[in-house]
Amino acid sequence: MSKIMWQPTADQVRLTEMDKFRRLVNEKFNLQLNSYEDLHHWSVSSIKEFWAEMWNFGEIICSEQQTEVVDNLTMMPGAKWFSGARLNFAENLLRFRDDRTAIVFQGEDQPIRSLTYSKLHTAVAQTAHALRDAGVVVGDRVAGFMPNMPEAVIAMLATVSIGAIWSSSSPDFGIKGVLDRFSQIKPKFLFSANGYFYNGKSFNSLKKLEGILHKLPSVEKVVVVPYTEERANISAIHNGIHYDDFLGDGDVPELVFEQLPFDHPLYIMYSSGTTGLPKSIVHGAGGTLIQHLKELRLHTDLRQNDTIFYFTTCGWMMWNWLVSSLAVGATVVLYDGSPFHPNQNAMWQMAQDLGITVFGTGAKFIDSCRVAGLTPGKDFDLSPLRAILSTGSPLVEENFDYVYKDIKKDVLLASISGGTDIVSCFALGNPAQPVYRGELQCRGLGMDVHSYDDSGERVIGEQGELVCTSPFPSMPIYFWNDPHGEKYRNAYFSVFPGVWSHGDYITVNDHGGMKIFGRSDATLNPGGVRIGTAEIYRVVEAMPEVADSLVVGQKWEDDERVILFVKLNEGSKLTKEFIERIRKSIRSECSPRHVPSVVLPTKDVPYTINGKKVEIAVKKIIRGDEVLNRDALANPESLDLYRHLPELEKKNES
Repeated sequence: MSKIMWQPTADQVRLTEMDKFRRLVNEKFNLQLNSYEDLHHWSVSSIKEFWAEMWNFGEIICSEQQTEVVDNLTMMPGAKWFSGARLNFAENLLRFRDDRTAIVFQGEDQPIRSLTYSKLHTAVAQTAHALRDAGVVVGDRVAGFMPNMPEAVIAMLATVSIGAIWSSSSPDFGIKGVLDRFSQIKPKFLFSANGYFYNGKSFNSLKKLEGILHKLPSVEKVVVVPYTEERANISAIHNGIHYDDFLGDGDVPELVFEQLPFDHPLYIMYSSGTTGLPKSIVHGAGGTLIQHLKELRLHTDLRQNDTIFYFTTCGWMMWNWLVSSLAVGATVVLYDGSPFHPNQNAMWQMAQDLGITVFGTGAKFIDSCRVAGLTPGKDFDLSPLRAILSTGSPLVEENFDYVYKDIKKDVLLASISGGTDIVSCFALGNPAQPVYRGELQCRGLGMDVHSYDDSGERVIGEQGELVCTSPFPSMPIYFWNDPHGEKYRNAYFSVFPGVWSHGDYITVNDHGGMKIFGRSDATLNPGGVRIGTAEIYRVVEAMPEVADSLVVGQKWEDDERVILFVKLNEGSKLTKEFIERIRKSIRSECSPRHVPSVVLPTKDVPYTINGKKVEIAVKKIIRGDEVLNRDALANPESLDLYRHLPELEKKNES
């Protein structure tokens, strides 16, 4: 069993929302659920009862109650949740109208801005009124091409208060990347800032916006929000209007929340694949709301007195997740810019200055802090901090050590995993359980998650495919432009019929913890034995000479061989001796099958904009195929480094 890194006291457990919920369930149903595993088992074996209790515990605001929790638990996909209920997502996030701080915004090198819940409500009312006056109605699409700033949240809440559908991307996307997304859904309205800041530089978004609009004729009006300059010249923006002109000067009318079915479309989000156009995934208002309330209140133990931060952009689902914290009444911290500007400690300085209690980031950020030798726990007052959340890629064992040694000993470190596909998590944290080194603490309540072997059998302690065997409310309601549901079924249900297959390679252990080994479609398969890439990264990237790495499989002589690329730190060289040391370490800490056949240097490793390594795209390039959706990458030029490498090309036999 893995080492316990942190464990709550009995008193701490009793004070958690998770334990409060367990006791309520026990009392109501006359049960004796004594542990989280007991509670989780009940939540997936009594699915209707669990989600009904979550509705009550989450205090969901609705104009009409449901007549049925779920119609058919054997329908996957196709189960219909909370029939008869009518609600509005924005109304649930704007349930508070007091003078507590709702949003704090820290833009790179910018003065801090904040909004109270009362002022946020007023700003949303004003924007919603302007949208209605401009002809936006239920079902229209409104898009955001915005930095992570308060106006993005306001525009989203105003949009969904009307019953229109929100979709957003980050301004660092290329024109093609934005068009690949927005051209599929044909938005009627678009909100865009005039620019953004990153790494000490100012970037003008208007030229890019011109290019987008040129090929997006559905947009009837563009609202330009001031950020990098007070009032930019927008004469070249077709149907453009400044934000303040759009809002007007009149009295702010009462905010009217359209009451809509539970499964009314809320968000359109996009997969970040590199093999074609992104999937346009439509999420329902009710499913998103109840799932986020579960994850924030129970699994994160979020309260009104908390200050929550997640390093994200408006193009990543963690933004949507973070904003839902408003429904709890917490203070939401938005940050836009580089996490390492003006120095490597910028985020930890902000955590201290703002008294952040829940700090969310990507695994790569934590690893970068470790490699840089940062000691935030010594250099900053992090006494309010009680939870660190990490996602985007597996958090390796060494970074668990780093967090507890150099950031904070008494903190819940929750490695969480889910995705855009479900706008939520399959596995996440639990304030009432220990944190084990290298493990995701638990499977989420109501999420019937297992590891399947190739034959579709559940396995414990063995690597397999992450599956979910029962429906849950935050499943996509459909894909855009997929009238018969074919793309939807092919995406998740083609491997095991009637079972959600997520595309992650995992183990589930005997105490309910999980480890993730990478994407199953990027899994290595030498000699017919499946290997997760995360195991190799953990070994290689612990070496001081290595800045980053990438591992892929290559078909070779009726088998598959392992190819390892290493990006070296300055001053290091990939000598024969170093290659042998890499191989020896992998053999010792993993297995002989993990040892790469070829080790090559590289100047850069490709990542998606959301910070995930792009193994599949590199595998395609090595094979000689083209990567169509390069705009999904943060550094698409890096792909060219992997093309036509002589060491990976078979020689003609004479």
